[in-house]
Amino acid sequence: MATVGRVYTLEYVATLLGEDLEMIEAIVSNDDNLTYGSIVGVCAGPDESYTALTDDGVDELRGMITVARRSPDEWDEFLESFVGDQDIIDRVKSHTPR
Repeated sequence: MATVGRVYTLEYVATLLGEDLEMIEAIVSNDDNLTYGSIVGVCAGPDESYTALTDDGVDELRGMITVARRSPDEWDEFLESFVGDQDIIDRVKSHTPR
């Protein structure tokens, strides 16, 4: 595993990718969805922590989403498999990707 030089909060990742934050959170909530070490926890205080992605994690997530968006059927399957929450899925489907 490469040395981690920087991490990105999920809010920033959603902005970078132009995607729904809750969709990103749902995907990352299962650490089996990305390669080991791509998802890291950041402690900001005794009762404050964040989930963040490494550069590799952002690239991997971007690739997953790009492949899934190749067709409506693949996108539907991706959302059902990786997100699962129907409210988030409906909101994401109504959003036109960049």
